Amino acid sequence: MPAAISPMLATLVDTPPSQPGWSFEVKWDGYRAIARCDKQDVHLLSRNNKSFDDKFYPIREALAALKIRAILDGEITVLKPDGSSSFGALQNWRSEADGELIYYIFDILWVDGQNMMDKPLSARRARLTTILPKTGPIRESRSFDTTPEDFLKAAKDMGLEGMIAKRLDSPYKPGDRGQLWLKIKVQQRQEVVIGGYTKNDDSPKPFSSLLIGVYNGKQLDYIGKVGTGFNEKSQKDMMQKFKSLQIKKSPFSTVPNVNEPSRFRPNPPHAEVYWLKPDLVCEVSFAEFTSDGVLRHPSFEGLREDKSPKEVHAEHAKPTTSVAPERAPAKVPKRSRKTTSQGLTLTPANARERRTLLNPTEQTQVRSVSGHELKFNNLAKVFWPKEGYTKRDLLNYYYQAAPYILPYLKDRPQSLNRFPNGIEGKSFYQKDVTATAPAWVKQFPYHTSTGEDKNFLVVEDEASLLWMANLGAIEMNPWNSTVQKPDNPTWCIIDLDPTEQNTFEQVIRTAQTTKQVLDEVKITGYPKTSGSTGIHIYIPMAAKYTYEKCQAFGKLIATQVHQRLPRFTSIERLTDRRKGCIYVDYLQNRPKATLAAPYSVRPKPGATVSMPLHWEEVKKGLKMKQFTLKNAMARIKREGDIFNPVLQRTSVPKTLDL
Repeated sequence: MPAAISPMLATLVDTPPSQPGWSFEVKWDGYRAIARCDKQDVHLLSRNNKSFDDKFYPIREALAALKIRAILDGEITVLKPDGSSSFGALQNWRSEADGELIYYIFDILWVDGQNMMDKPLSARRARLTTILPKTGPIRESRSFDTTPEDFLKAAKDMGLEGMIAKRLDSPYKPGDRGQLWLKIKVQQRQEVVIGGYTKNDDSPKPFSSLLIGVYNGKQLDYIGKVGTGFNEKSQKDMMQKFKSLQIKKSPFSTVPNVNEPSRFRPNPPHAEVYWLKPDLVCEVSFAEFTSDGVLRHPSFEGLREDKSPKEVHAEHAKPTTSVAPERAPAKVPKRSRKTTSQGLTLTPANARERRTLLNPTEQTQVRSVSGHELKFNNLAKVFWPKEGYTKRDLLNYYYQAAPYILPYLKDRPQSLNRFPNGIEGKSFYQKDVTATAPAWVKQFPYHTSTGEDKNFLVVEDEASLLWMANLGAIEMNPWNSTVQKPDNPTWCIIDLDPTEQNTFEQVIRTAQTTKQVLDEVKITGYPKTSGSTGIHIYIPMAAKYTYEKCQAFGKLIATQVHQRLPRFTSIERLTDRRKGCIYVDYLQNRPKATLAAPYSVRPKPGATVSMPLHWEEVKKGLKMKQFTLKNAMARIKREGDIFNPVLQRTSVPKTLDL
């Protein structure tokens, strides 16, 4: 495999070439990346040879899954719903929660020991098609068999940045910016170097405008101010980057007078200037270059991590005829036609599937969840030492599972079982969150026996769910009733709790017997693993009955089960009276009692999950370890929320008077 390769570049021209022998591609608005793939050893490199391995980890993982040996060239993008790319979304991308990353590949430089760079583009594209998947985040950036005029018009109508024209007979020339690849922009865009910023008097914003320039030889020429295109978050993030770059003198070849009136702004507000070491590159859109070399109406698009400041020069489109003069048409092999498509169409973004909220490298991350800013910390802390699962793994699971677990938590007071140092560290229960919960977290009051007024946490959305998990609350323990009807449980629970002397096969048989008892009175129960050692059976009550009636009904069911399995079950509350038998527990049906919610992770070896089951699955061979933090989501997506009926109307017949 060849050593590091500088990507081949395109020359900016004013119009697309009209002669035959050219192919036309979308100019994607993203980061150029060379992928070096040696089966599962994959490295993503920017055009200035910086690693993208950690930043764009889903692309690296997807390439590793292909197990190919190749060097690929393409553009990493974040897609909008219509299939076009968003540079702003890419620049702000931190994890899969921020959008769908796509690596659009348009060239192959080396494959399976064969150097492809001397071969014509048409042959390289034909080979590329054979190794890329048809779906997923790794896609071929297609060439389109259409007229350049129609392509350019379609690109403009679709709001694309522009188009790329490539000669079909062109070899791949690393680092070359010549006449074989051309770019035509629909929107005026320019990479610029940040050399300072201003802050207007009395402005509440972190800064008012950026002072930007481009290199002309070794000197940095000032080309204007950028005062639009920012939001509050992007400004705060940039100010953090500016802290280490503060300098006392202007880095520009001529010191700009930022308070000087212009024909566009005759009465500008007075501003203070802060100079910066010219290390940061950003991209701006603009209307035009003025006659004195200043950008007109520039707007900030985003920072560029893939460009070196010294590479940033003013780009002015050259006449196409001066760059790509008429020449003999390229001979296009018929097989290359198979990779073209009539007309310009984009593949829409896939339906968003929850994957990771928190990326795998940063140990502290701030994310906006349900409109609230949450700070997640100590993400590398190992919560399950044997398996190596971390706090980050727990939080990413609850982010993915939120749509499924939230219906069983919403509007229910919680008892927090906190394991701040993992399952082998000290743990403690926390009920009162009055002094610790942020203002936006809903609370439910209670009065202690010592006369104190305190508050339970009440889950309303995934922000409150993730806030709890970030405290080290591994399992979710909701009430059986909601704050709207605190005295009326949503469900009745039969909790099958074995001792060390019981086998799990006995637990399974007890659950099957419970179903038989319920079937005889035409009541439907819904089983789930406890995630620990037992099985929970929920009976929908729809908050129709009080806890007292619910517990009496539970006792009736538990008594029937015990009578049928007297050898290894018990309904005795006191442990020493159970004599090593499975406790058929109906006393969980009481006010303020809690049980691990469906889909909750448990603080147990293996990071087991309390998983809803089909009754057909409650049979010999069922194991707790079948459902863990790492594999639970695959099952949940496959089966859906099979436990949902417990939230619906009661399954207790009207003829059965509780």
